[in-house]
Amino acid sequence: MTGSLTVTEAEDGQDATQLILQDIQAGHYAPGVWLKQIDLETRYGRGRNEIRRALDRLALKRVVEHVPNRGYHVYRTDGRQAEDIAEIRIMLETGIVPRVIARSSDADVENLRALAVRFQELTLSGTLLEVYEGNLAFHRLFVDLSGNEELNGVIAELRQRTSSAPVSQWHTRARVDQSALEHHQMVDALQAKDEAVLKRLVEQHIRQK
Repeated sequence: MTGSLTVTEAEDGQDATQLILQDIQAGHYAPGVWLKQIDLETRYGRGRNEIRRALDRLALKRVVEHVPNRGYHVYRTDGRQAEDIAEIRIMLETGIVPRVIARSSDADVENLRALAVRFQELTLSGTLLEVYEGNLAFHRLFVDLSGNEELNGVIAELRQRTSSAPVSQWHTRARVDQSALEHHQMVDALQAKDEAVLKRLVEQHIRQK
């Protein structure tokens, strides 16, 4: 995963969304801090419209929060809410494990493995947003393998009620590497049709312990 850029590197053509996200991850903007658009325009050398689009994208990913008539601030996670939603996700995502195992073909397992490999590659060379999207792609396919067409929407709504962006998911390099390893372990357990191990891995992965 690429590290934080200096302000002078903003002129290299990197997307403003990524630049703001990297500064948030690096701690330049702490949780709860209000982001003034004029200050962001100056810091990154970008126009008002580009900064506004970047903030809107980050708001969709729950990295920042938009408050009408006030502006944007860095998202502040409610710890209790995050724990409660993690519990709901664990119940849902471990609950589908028997169906995922029963319905998955060899081709499905290899497709999931390819996404695990892709995620691991992105952790080494991708942007934070690419890593985030790579993680979502892996989990969307895993849930799809259950055959429940509504479940991905339910889980997406749950994610949106807490901060699920990379800035809060992966606090350390070790946690990023652990997430990538857990993806591979989940695929191995699925291939082995080991329900107990797969359930344990899903819970561990959601808890991010």
